[in-house]
Amino acid sequence: MAAKIRRGDRRDGVWLRDLDPMHGILPLVYPNRADNEAFIQEQIDLTALNAYLAKKSESDPQFKYTYMHAFIAALVRTITLRPKMNRFISGGRIYQRNHLACGFTMKKSFEDDAHEALWFRKFGPGDNIDAIHYRLKEDITALRRDDVTDNSTDAMAMLLKLPRWMLKIVFGLLFYLDKRGRVPYDLIKEDPNYATVFITNLGSIGLKAGYHHLSNWGTCSIFVVLGEKYKAPFYDEAGNVEMREVMDVGITLDERIADGFYYSKTIRILKHLLQNPELLEQDITEEVKL
Repeated sequence: MAAKIRRGDRRDGVWLRDLDPMHGILPLVYPNRADNEAFIQEQIDLTALNAYLAKKSESDPQFKYTYMHAFIAALVRTITLRPKMNRFISGGRIYQRNHLACGFTMKKSFEDDAHEALWFRKFGPGDNIDAIHYRLKEDITALRRDDVTDNSTDAMAMLLKLPRWMLKIVFGLLFYLDKRGRVPYDLIKEDPNYATVFITNLGSIGLKAGYHHLSNWGTCSIFVVLGEKYKAPFYDEAGNVEMREVMDVGITLDERIADGFYYSKTIRILKHLLQNPELLEQDITEEVKL
């Protein structure tokens, strides 16, 4: 039986009314998401993941398993098991999102003048890395076509036809509706700014990982940046050194949705999944033993 919708709830989340006083008051003291960012940078040992992805790609050499598949699978599993990470703040209230979604921006081709497309997908019980690979293959193949655009890009193109003075009024109204969860669904149903987590793979274009801001538009509380891979030293107990391939990952969080202790265990689960990638074949709802 579906949960009863109460006054103050939104179509995309339930208002959390019984929080501890500190977290309950934070959205009123610090109202803007972009002013409340916590940044975490982690190094991921790619040794096991590289071997795993190479083996998995043998089953589909035309659309190989990539770091993006693995990170989306690991993030979705981690957030499923750590539900506070799927909270968002809007209009001075903290909400528990009623779905889990990922989004990213992609170039249709690696050319300076190529257009960008926005990708947005919801995930749930039954999903794993294989299901995510299939969905990405289906979606990216379609989005790379010149005659296909995503819903959000179509909405932006429509709005840009308005005179500038009218556009400012419209966006003032949209931001007002955004804080109340009332933006017309057709405008935002595929907007990554309304996803649980927004991901970008800067490593694919030869850039290092780093900080990326959050946005006051939408409800996304997590932004993840994947950097380019490189060699780093690893030391054993005897002091012997081994060079391994690693990747830096930058994670920007809305610090108001949880506390540092909760974030710490969340990051440990994420790293454990990426460094033991065979676990990504399990259902995203299955518990992870650290």
